[in-house]
Amino acid sequence: MIKKKPKSVSKALATATCALLGTTAMPVQAQEEPAWEFDTSLLYYSEDDGRVQDVSIALLARRLFADDKILTLGLTVDSLTGATPVGAAPLDVVQTITRPSGNSTFDVAPNTLPLDDTFLDTRYAFNASWQQPLGRLYNGNVGISFSKEYDYVHSGVNAGISRDFNKKNTTVSLGFALSKDDIEPIGGTPMALTPMLDVGDLSNRLGNETKDVVDLLFGVTQVISRNLLVQVNYSYSDSSGYLSDPFKILSVVDPITGDTLPRVPTPGVDGPSHQFLFEGRPDERVKHSLYTQAKYYMSGKVLDISYRYMTDDWDIDSHTVDARLKFPIGNASYIEPHVRFYTQTEANFYRATLSAGEPLPLFASADYRLGNFDALTAGAKYGWKTGSGHDISFRLEYYMQDGDVPSGQLIGNQLQRDMYPGLNAIIFNFSYGFGL
Repeated sequence: MIKKKPKSVSKALATATCALLGTTAMPVQAQEEPAWEFDTSLLYYSEDDGRVQDVSIALLARRLFADDKILTLGLTVDSLTGATPVGAAPLDVVQTITRPSGNSTFDVAPNTLPLDDTFLDTRYAFNASWQQPLGRLYNGNVGISFSKEYDYVHSGVNAGISRDFNKKNTTVSLGFALSKDDIEPIGGTPMALTPMLDVGDLSNRLGNETKDVVDLLFGVTQVISRNLLVQVNYSYSDSSGYLSDPFKILSVVDPITGDTLPRVPTPGVDGPSHQFLFEGRPDERVKHSLYTQAKYYMSGKVLDISYRYMTDDWDIDSHTVDARLKFPIGNASYIEPHVRFYTQTEANFYRATLSAGEPLPLFASADYRLGNFDALTAGAKYGWKTGSGHDISFRLEYYMQDGDVPSGQLIGNQLQRDMYPGLNAIIFNFSYGFGL
């Protein structure tokens, strides 16, 4: 019976390696004749209160060759619209903010979260990988990735190798990925912690910037029994270059009242009504992650549970627990409930606002994604196999995120305001898989 386990180990190993490399794990199986397999999906993501919406279409094509060789090609198109928080603090009067491009302004109603409602982007992403055995006990893969947005370009390469031990019940894997990103915002990237200026004044803007990322992975996958498979991964990530968000700002506030200070406008020129500074982050970030996963088969049901711990030199610590339980319904369909919990601490330079008169810190950001927050995702997936062997599934989930600002950062009137922009979102996914 144990002879069937190596393929399960190899599949889990591929999942482990591809978690780092940003590709999709493929089943390792010998094919007498070349064949194509296709996975298509439509994803709809919508945040409440008119915030970000994402419609994504993806196509994954796999060419299966003899001797377990696999060619994988992927194409994804994302369309993003809606409003996104800019980082400024809410205020009880109207605020006017210059758009990131520096070409115009927008107004924020009193006591509302400052959002830029012109968020619009389309992303095209392509990836390709080749996987094959390297002798009896080794397996290798190489890949490339590329994506393009109107202000962002990503390109990357990756590779991995694995070796089986213990009658193929143990697999050890190594992987790495290198990527280079070009940041090309309209108007240029702003200088860190410099003031937001009038429309058309780009004197504190730089040109385009770049970011480099190196990822490394070491993993072990182990068959514990006929019903239990366990996986443990350690990953290391080093990002360097421009790591700030050119679209995020901070409010400069009165150190007593906590209200954003007004700005003296330039006569006859549109510009911000209050004092704002562009954010600034360190130019390097090192992350360490430990990931564990267990899959357990029990009387037709499959329990898949995982835990991830991440820590970095920005002092962000995060914990993620993910659980799925797949129930068969008859011979051809299934339902899979899913719950995911995530929590993180704030970065050491996270600041809800900056107080006037105090020395500027070396780094500061009010981006809520760098703050202290908890998130919960809950939902279910329903799928079935058609009479012709095609796979169809629907997934519906609800996402909730809520955080808080450290009490020591809140000043005066800020204590009565919601200073952290929590959110709720609906996630719907339809997928269809078939072979030729």
